Amino acid sequence: MNLSLFEVVGPVMIGPSSSHTAGAARLGRAARLIAAKPFTKVQFGLHGSFAKTGKGHGTYQALLAGTLGLKEDDERLRNAFVLAEQQQVTWQFEEIELADVHENTARIRFFHTDGTESEIEGSSIGGGRIEITRIDGAAAGFSAEAPTLLITQRDVKGVVSEISKALAEQNINIGIMRVSRLTRGHQATTVIETDSPIPLSVKEKLEKVENILSVRIIDLSE
Repeated sequence: MNLSLFEVVGPVMIGPSSSHTAGAARLGRAARLIAAKPFTKVQFGLHGSFAKTGKGHGTYQALLAGTLGLKEDDERLRNAFVLAEQQQVTWQFEEIELADVHENTARIRFFHTDGTESEIEGSSIGGGRIEITRIDGAAAGFSAEAPTLLITQRDVKGVVSEISKALAEQNINIGIMRVSRLTRGHQATTVIETDSPIPLSVKEKLEKVENILSVRIIDLSE
């Protein structure tokens, strides 16, 4: 059996539960980076154990704190409701039923100041670890444990090779790459987990590539 030290000793966190608090805060923070725009409201749909026992385990505060940018070991996590009010962010929690997902799953919807919305679905899978499963309805499937590029692009030939070329020129090795799309020929999402940090210059270069619509760097170590 291969176990990391992180899985054995668990994360540095504010308790009581690595799944319901540390993982929830990490999930919220990852969702914030994916949404990548100011927001005035955030809505949490909670499934399974998150819905049934999350309130008593501090999951509500942890998720909200994460969306405000707080790390799982931040002592202010318990005061998330007050911090949200200070930042003029409103929130809502509701119970939802999802099929074929982990019992600690949340669907997080951001209502942005520009009138748009973002929806990120993910799970806290134990030991403070998470998995981002869907972004705006499209399959994602990444853990955010490694520096990750999240790219949306038009679904046309040649875009993925341009992305790979840009990373190779910066000597960045691709650990995992996933490409998904909702409809052929329209919009696609590329998720790339890398073996090293991703410089801002890479993001800026990719944003200039024809047919790339947006580029986001997800790095929870920062």
